[in-house]
Amino acid sequence: MTTISFVGFLLLFAIIGAASMLRHKPTTTDYLVAGRNVAPWLAGLSAVATNNSGYMFIGMIGLTYSTGLTSIWLMIGWIAGDLLASLLIMKRLRLASEAHDAHSFGGLLAEWQGTDYTLLRRLSGLLTILFLGAYAAAQFTAGSKALHVLFDWDISTGAIIGAGLVLLYSYSGGIRASIWTDAAQSMVMIAAMGVLMWTASAQLGSPATILDDLRHVSPGFMDWFPDQSWMGAVLFVGGWVFAGFGVAGQPHIVIRYMALDDVDNLGRFRAWYYSWFIAFYSATIVVGLLARLLLPDAGSFDAELALPMISMQLLPDVLVGLVLAGLFAATMSTADSLILSCSASITRDLLPAHKSGYAGTKLATAVVVLVALGLSLSGNQSVFALVLIAWGLLAAAFAPLLTVYALGARVSEPLALAMMATGVATFLGWREAGLSATAYEIMPAILAGLGVFALSRLPWPQRSGA
Repeated sequence: MTTISFVGFLLLFAIIGAASMLRHKPTTTDYLVAGRNVAPWLAGLSAVATNNSGYMFIGMIGLTYSTGLTSIWLMIGWIAGDLLASLLIMKRLRLASEAHDAHSFGGLLAEWQGTDYTLLRRLSGLLTILFLGAYAAAQFTAGSKALHVLFDWDISTGAIIGAGLVLLYSYSGGIRASIWTDAAQSMVMIAAMGVLMWTASAQLGSPATILDDLRHVSPGFMDWFPDQSWMGAVLFVGGWVFAGFGVAGQPHIVIRYMALDDVDNLGRFRAWYYSWFIAFYSATIVVGLLARLLLPDAGSFDAELALPMISMQLLPDVLVGLVLAGLFAATMSTADSLILSCSASITRDLLPAHKSGYAGTKLATAVVVLVALGLSLSGNQSVFALVLIAWGLLAAAFAPLLTVYALGARVSEPLALAMMATGVATFLGWREAGLSATAYEIMPAILAGLGVFALSRLPWPQRSGA
């Protein structure tokens, strides 16, 4: 029954993706931005499903299981930063993408000011492919971990199944197929988390009993902050606010704003997006805490496998299939978007001479799927770590520049490249120095990128000529 339930949901997603062909047009504009006519509820559910990937089902639950209540600040900070980016940047981004008919993230950055910064376009495209390729590999890895636990299949099986389905409906309908299936997947995701949270709570007793048991898990497990000093708390929470703000640098999410039918519908888009985001994020934290009571032997297994393990322990087979389908939905809703963003970067940014080729864009999609699958099969990396690194690098590279653009400042191409390089270098340097425990490295990286712009505006003294 578990297999039947799981396969049934996967077939449903494939059918919905294939059905998008009814609205599909064989043009690169439709393939990459869905003709810019996506309804706000569809765009909102698609964006939030894409944002809440296997990182939530596997990584976030595993982190909460390991560290306890402090993980709630990821939710609070991340959503606060996400909202700030949406209010500051996304309306202007949507208008700029339509004004310049941009179909890729690199194209948007290069043409925002009415310019065509060729080097900026190509570097942005290259970074998108590198970072999103690793991100997509993390999604396939998340699916593999779950199937390995539930069915004892080889660790590669989930990645291969996920890659095949993503290729099927992305190839069929492009970004429109991705958006349609994302909306269906978001509903399965929230249903799966709701069922698991309800069942786990009923198994463990009353809320008062559960809270008392959680307080006795380990010293500090239910503390609000990992560092009780005032400065430590500010840096910890501030790091996650900047992480949420980094949504502005995520091509696979930004493309949903670019595909929205009307800029005046951004309010309705946000209502769908943030309502679902808060509900789902909260549920993952609750499930992670409950999992620690249901699986008390921390350290005896990979914490990122907590979700599939408690599913098998608590649920009947048909509902285990639902949870597994929800997890797979999470990974696929992100992976397809990542892969299509990479396809756009290859054909619109790196190969501008071939940018109008519809067949070439579909071929690029197949190539990116195979590369991401190869990365996933090359090692059993931590989903949480892979996603945070990829997300952080994209935010470090692009969020400072988009912030300055949205504030209406003019930026030369050399200055834009310097801002991007400084952000990425700061991110990597902060991480290499072992400072991640102090604050998530996105914060210093974004501030460094903005600092480069601020320095360029200082009245530097002019050298006198001889």
